[in-house]
Amino acid sequence: MPIYEYQCSKCSEIFEAFQKITDAPLSECKFCSGKVEKIISQSSFQLKGSGWYLTDYAKKNSSSATADKPKADKETPKAAENSKTSTETKSTESKK
Repeated sequence: MPIYEYQCSKCSEIFEAFQKITDAPLSECKFCSGKVEKIISQSSFQLKGSGWYLTDYAKKNSSSATADKPKADKETPKAAENSKTSTETKSTESKK
């Protein structure tokens, strides 16, 4: 359950409350019964160490890096020539 912080406008007391996300916000101070307002507090979330990206998603070696290159980079000169010829043929056919 999330912990929410409230501050009383009457006694200025700051207190925490364990509430479900679906629960309505508190409206009364538990110390003096004054009106309270929900405040935003700092998160305790911290990333430490080498990081999840390096350990889980980084490329392990250079051979996998070459496997991930786009197909256009791997195209052989002969295949590039064939695709160029087919493009030129299509453009001349469309002009007719």
